[in-house]
Amino acid sequence: MQTILVDRLAQPTPRYTSYPTAPHFHPGIDSEQYCDWLLSLPAESTLSLYLHIPYCDRLCWFCGCTTKQTNRYEPVRRYLKSLHREIETIGALIGHRSTVTSVHLGGGSPTLLAPDDLVALNRALRRHFDIVDGAEISVEMDPNDLDEARYDALAAIGVTRVSLGVQDFDPKVQQAINRPQTFEQTRQVVEAMRARGVHSINLDMLYGLPHQNMETIAETCARIISLNPDRIALFGYAHVPWIKKHQKMIDESALPDIEERFRQADLAARLFTASKYQRIGMDHFARRHDTLSAAQMNGALHRNFQGYTSDDADALIGLGASSIGRLPQGYVQNSPATHDYQRRVDEMDGLATIRGLQLSDDDHMRSWLIERLMCDFGFSSSQLLTRFGVSANAILQEAEALAEADMDGLFIRDNDGFCVTEDGRPYLRTIVATFDRYLQKGAARHSVSV
Repeated sequence: MQTILVDRLAQPTPRYTSYPTAPHFHPGIDSEQYCDWLLSLPAESTLSLYLHIPYCDRLCWFCGCTTKQTNRYEPVRRYLKSLHREIETIGALIGHRSTVTSVHLGGGSPTLLAPDDLVALNRALRRHFDIVDGAEISVEMDPNDLDEARYDALAAIGVTRVSLGVQDFDPKVQQAINRPQTFEQTRQVVEAMRARGVHSINLDMLYGLPHQNMETIAETCARIISLNPDRIALFGYAHVPWIKKHQKMIDESALPDIEERFRQADLAARLFTASKYQRIGMDHFARRHDTLSAAQMNGALHRNFQGYTSDDADALIGLGASSIGRLPQGYVQNSPATHDYQRRVDEMDGLATIRGLQLSDDDHMRSWLIERLMCDFGFSSSQLLTRFGVSANAILQEAEALAEADMDGLFIRDNDGFCVTEDGRPYLRTIVATFDRYLQKGAARHSVSV
């Protein structure tokens, strides 16, 4: 029965880190529109900042991020000059009307930055934005970049949470994805950051990689658990070589099939929950003390372009090439090409917005419903009606029709709304996709949902 469901429901679908999803952004939203949206942010709004560092000194073949390999630091230095200007521009537009509650450095490899540049970037952010005491400062880390000076710089800028990619500790799998990283390297990073006062550590793991099997999955899980991270993110490898050309370096014949991917994900989830991790949404796990666990328990879990989060800021400001921002009016995205991003910031108005999407009333409603499904595996009909009024009746009829047509018991009506059952959770993205009005309107191709 499970195999039949997997074959039928493991459809290519978006990951729903936003709704509408990024392939539906359009060039009608430009820097002028973004400027207007920034200026109209209400006083005392809370902000979350995301800074994108699109460089790595080694290109991992599995990677789906917007990044490029460089063996020289000069391109990074030039890029940082433009990033500083964008920070200054947006800081001037928002002024000190808003406060920043979280900062996230992603990539690419932010830890590629020289220690002095990390400190200077932090100084620029604090000069142009009001960052509250106790704000979460999180950084994605590549253990191959790190040394004592960078550890000290990260501590100096007040990092509170770090995220390390593990993927798989098996040498054969690592060779197949061009990601050599020993367990000892990873352990040293975890211990170095804990010694510097960082008490929230996340480890990323992938399933569905070439040459992975149940044994490599079990061994990697055991080693991850032995490091006692506060969070674990378990992602399915998204094989999209038509988008990420470097993924053509991966031997497709070595990739597990859909049923094997399902078994790998299920095994990893069982091992993590057996080790007292709380399951968060569809692909995260956290200790009880972690803020994700508290957010899920309180119905305050959210989802953005970094995945599951407890961040409830009024707006997300994206900084750097390809970064996406979310404001009450809609989404904006910077130019993904580093040279074009730098040209726009340096030679035009200090902004690099090239596309986005203004949210309609229907978009707002479906965005709320999809986020609640992705975070809570269900939604309240009464909350939906309270928030959106009689216009919510149409989407409730869609939910009723889906529940009635479901003969597998995956999506059902409950006391005050609808929910995805335990059996339906592996197919969450497929279920959510039924509420996506944009999905059939574009030509975007997606990875499988299991």
